[in-house]
Amino acid sequence: MPDPTLDPADWDALRRNAHDLLDRSLDHLQSARDGRVWTPLPDAMKAQLQADLPATGIAHDVLADRLAALLPYGVGNTHPRFFGWVHGAGNAGGVMPEIVAAAMNANLGGRDHGAIYVEKQVLDWCRTMMGFPADCGGLIVSGTSMATIIALKTARDRRIGFTSRAKGPGQARLVGYASAQAHSCVARAFDLLGLGSDALRPVPCLADFTMDLCALRRMIKQDAAAGLTPFAVIGTAGSVNVGAIDDLAGIADIAAVKDLWFHVDGAFGATAILSDRVRPRLKGMERADSLAFDFHKWLHVNYDAGCVLIRDRDAHLRAFSERPDYLAASTRGLAAGNPWPVDFGPELSRGFRALKIWAHLLEHGTEKLGATMTRNVEQAGYLADRIDQSPGLELMAPATLNIVCFRYAPQGVADLDTLNEAIVVELQESGVAAPSTTRLHGAIAIRVNLTNHRTTRPDLDLLLAETLRIGAVLLPT
Repeated sequence: MPDPTLDPADWDALRRNAHDLLDRSLDHLQSARDGRVWTPLPDAMKAQLQADLPATGIAHDVLADRLAALLPYGVGNTHPRFFGWVHGAGNAGGVMPEIVAAAMNANLGGRDHGAIYVEKQVLDWCRTMMGFPADCGGLIVSGTSMATIIALKTARDRRIGFTSRAKGPGQARLVGYASAQAHSCVARAFDLLGLGSDALRPVPCLADFTMDLCALRRMIKQDAAAGLTPFAVIGTAGSVNVGAIDDLAGIADIAAVKDLWFHVDGAFGATAILSDRVRPRLKGMERADSLAFDFHKWLHVNYDAGCVLIRDRDAHLRAFSERPDYLAASTRGLAAGNPWPVDFGPELSRGFRALKIWAHLLEHGTEKLGATMTRNVEQAGYLADRIDQSPGLELMAPATLNIVCFRYAPQGVADLDTLNEAIVVELQESGVAAPSTTRLHGAIAIRVNLTNHRTTRPDLDLLLAETLRIGAVLLPT
């Protein structure tokens, strides 16, 4: 019996099946504007996916068919009328770097190899794009949730001393501040870092859903007087509910006076610095001590790909660097190239995410990417105007960026919440569009997020027409 190997017995057959699967995948992307937005996975396929653990393998042609069968049943975010959550639409060119990344199978935890230099280049581009210093720390990560943990761990360790890595936070009573509209990943980071989610103080918002800086100053003063240690303030560049951008320059001023670490959650909004229209509203972001943002949202890099930048590179390094003997540094050979990415984050095993970011920026350039964001912002303004002009529809929040919140509100209906929730479910299940819901001022709103480079104004017109049609059908009699 020959020695076992995972290489194919017939490379030519693998090539044929791989080429065929590539064609089917590209066909799927080419037709992304057509058909239903979301299609639930059929019960028969659900049953097939509940099979026993396979003891023997299948042929590549059968595997290719099984893989291709999944293509119609994604969440729907490649379709131009996917409006629900802040998902990027991806891009067809993103298939190519994924092929190369799979063939290289590189571990970007460290060592001196080509993939590491691609990531270094991407990080240099990120520093330039966001206005951070050339010598700041940085890391490519899975997304803003991980980036936030890395940033706030660095902030925590620098405030209470890096001995906390071994001894824990002890009796330190650290508290931080974020807008009441801040993403839940910030509170989760406080939990995971041992600070407790209650240590994150939600700061009230103004009428435009941005942080109330007078309230922030008052809360910092009150906490300090109570014997607590304010250590961080988180500004939001694009809230997930309505797209609000906090007064980042104002927060930076307060952080400087109060000696607080200033972190910006820029999950999707930070990359809008490439948009001529949005860039002025992000003033102050370049002053942050740390910044977290995603490539897989408004920049449309395929999932998953995020970034953290930390101004104090030494603090970033001290918060994470610790090598066992088998990962000892060297000035020559494969163990050279120090410090390694593992010295700036918790993961030693890291995929080659940087390749698809690098390829995406090379393929499209920042000017085109910025233009697609500007168009989405203009589409949000168009949609808000259409809602204002449509009897029976009501705008629920200012459309200041790329998110529009509204509801179907005919006169004489008492339970608008239930009605609008039903409209959204019907829109999704019909395959026409996929908005989501949120709650603003205690009321359910239909939420339309525009982070899709395929969306057109006729898509928005269809959404409103179908909302009015379905709403009329569902009206209580």
